[in-house]
Amino acid sequence: MTIRLYDTRAQQLRDFVPLDPENITMYVCGPTVQSGPHIGHVRSALSYDILRRWLQHRYGRVTVVRNVTDIDDKVLANGTDAEPWWALAYRMEQEFAAAYTGIGILPPTYEPRATGSIPQMQELIQTLIERGHAYAAPDGSGDVYFDVRSWPAYGELTRQSIDAMEAAEDADPRGKRNPQDFALWKGAKPDEPADAVWHSPWGDGRPGWHIECSAMSKRYLGAEFDIHGGGLDLRFPHHENELAQSTAAGDGFARYWVHNGLVTVDGQKMSKSLGNFTLAADVLKTHDPLVVRYALAAAHYRSSLDLTESSWAEAEAALGRIRTFVERAGRVVGDEAASDSGIPDAFVAALDDDLGIPQALAVLHETVRVGNTALDARDADGVRAALGSALSMLSILGIDPRAQQQTNGAGAEASALDALVRTMIDQRAQARADKDWAAADRIRDAVAAAGITLEDTPDGTHWSIDG
Repeated sequence: MTIRLYDTRAQQLRDFVPLDPENITMYVCGPTVQSGPHIGHVRSALSYDILRRWLQHRYGRVTVVRNVTDIDDKVLANGTDAEPWWALAYRMEQEFAAAYTGIGILPPTYEPRATGSIPQMQELIQTLIERGHAYAAPDGSGDVYFDVRSWPAYGELTRQSIDAMEAAEDADPRGKRNPQDFALWKGAKPDEPADAVWHSPWGDGRPGWHIECSAMSKRYLGAEFDIHGGGLDLRFPHHENELAQSTAAGDGFARYWVHNGLVTVDGQKMSKSLGNFTLAADVLKTHDPLVVRYALAAAHYRSSLDLTESSWAEAEAALGRIRTFVERAGRVVGDEAASDSGIPDAFVAALDDDLGIPQALAVLHETVRVGNTALDARDADGVRAALGSALSMLSILGIDPRAQQQTNGAGAEASALDALVRTMIDQRAQARADKDWAAADRIRDAVAAAGITLEDTPDGTHWSIDG
């Protein structure tokens, strides 16, 4: 089958035909680092992480660029004398990285900061001026604007007419020809930090928000690339403006526009401006990272996701069924569990069809059910086949509990815990052999009180930490 993606620009599903099948190229709008990430930011990054994993499975090489907007009005506003804007931006960047890593999001191939591509932005702005699509403000402020009425295609991404649009609020309206014109370069202001200024042909200042992504995507992926991703809330004005300025400069830019749905709270978009956000760090303190990943991925990436406490409970229960099967099956087939029994056709079809993760998860759970039936029937071949398929699917989705165990169990603490529990298991076994049932029960109760479950099977007693 061919991968199909919903292209926002075309407003329909399209067969995915890459520029170069040997190297898929994807640009994802990353964070503006004025404050820490909320769970909506993590959901967006996760959507493109799973898309990237699937493209890697289908094609091999995928080059991913995810930018960091480290210079912006909000970043400057949140800086203080004690923590300058650039220090704040770096600290917040680390918080985003920790949240992404926490739920297993793969690092991008390149993660450029906006402040590292100022010359490329200025070059793009100069091209737009020369082509008649941008102008320097005549008042000498140093501002440079994109002239929206010079580009007839402006509004094509969101199917809007210029006259129906609100005025652009990303810069002081001084020197604008049209209220909808947006800032490419912002002249320096006396009330802003002196170190947030770069020299330019139009005067000292800093870049506008939209020009950053156009310049960085071209620098790292070329004038035309396969996929541009981002949150649904970025379609306008950010992505509309990116598309206009890049194509007006003569670049092909993104061939497919993919947007993920938002996380909502009581039907409202989760956002910092509304104050209804949940910080990713707080969620990861109270929930297993795999549970968080599962819960955020369980809905289709284009749909809104209203998170409640039941969302985490449902994800935890679903993952519990998967973990139990993987552990039981692994004990039966041992190292053979790593063998690839093939990914079910239905799983492939689900992800090929606009990344249908809910349908893919249904295939995974059906495979687990079949595997459990094989376990009960002591059908080793059936167990091996189900486990191999399940592990392949879990790897693609990034929710393999064995990988988490390997990560969490790498330290001396895990080895020490295993040794202690094994000792208690041996002591309990000896007490039972001696028919000292009271001692055996005391050991079992002590282990249970520590949050550890013992499972007695024909091939021995196994332990696991309660979910």
